[in-house]
Amino acid sequence: MLIDSHCHLDFPDFAGELDGVIARARAAGIACIVTISTRVKRHAEVLGIAERFDDVYCSVGIHPHYAQDELDVPADELIDRTRHPKVVAIGEAGLDYHYERSPRTAQEQGFRNHIAAARATGLPLVIHSREADADMARILEEETGRGAFPAVLHCFTGGRELARHAIALGLFISFTGILTFKKSDELRAIAQSLPADRILVETDAPYLAPGRHRGKRNEPAYVVDTANVLAEARGVSLETIARQTSDNFFPLFRKVPPQAP
Repeated sequence: MLIDSHCHLDFPDFAGELDGVIARARAAGIACIVTISTRVKRHAEVLGIAERFDDVYCSVGIHPHYAQDELDVPADELIDRTRHPKVVAIGEAGLDYHYERSPRTAQEQGFRNHIAAARATGLPLVIHSREADADMARILEEETGRGAFPAVLHCFTGGRELARHAIALGLFISFTGILTFKKSDELRAIAQSLPADRILVETDAPYLAPGRHRGKRNEPAYVVDTANVLAEARGVSLETIARQTSDNFFPLFRKVPPQAP
């Protein structure tokens, strides 16, 4: 049993194909999928997909790309939307200094709003961090000092120091198909070094298809490829990684009913 803890089934890449995508995921042994919100003002589309499939859940949040556009969405609205049984996480939110499609100040303000919502609800915050290790570590340290909150650094591509800092603060770290790329030796080394009770796997589909699917649209079934490489990096079996990542997922995403293997 594996879980795709982060994908984007509402993106146009999957239009008209969701039944097939979900069927292939189930056939590959994917027990459940979390489709991640990037804009609160389009949350109805994400929620509609989660309502359509029993084994699909969703989050609510604002990607840092859109932070400037949705600064008028307060933490209270995020909290209110989590009352739906299919909404199991906050985010994704965080910092993206690669594209900087929103000013850094707007990204930080939005990120702190999401942290407040995660702290208030006890639901996991799905964190996006790209080329922003120092500021991410600073904000996480400051906000944890105001009160702990559950969180996962999704699609981890940061450095060892950010990984170490996140683990020290009690966060989880999730890996995508990037882990399978030929030039990802350093990332595999980080993955190898992490505690077994802090790792997750995901696709971030439709992006970042793993090695043997490079150039194609990613989809939840391909999380098996990432799990295989994670297992190789850590010197354990795929079955062990499947068990460990599932055992980590359910206490973090506590609203998702545990699945029988």
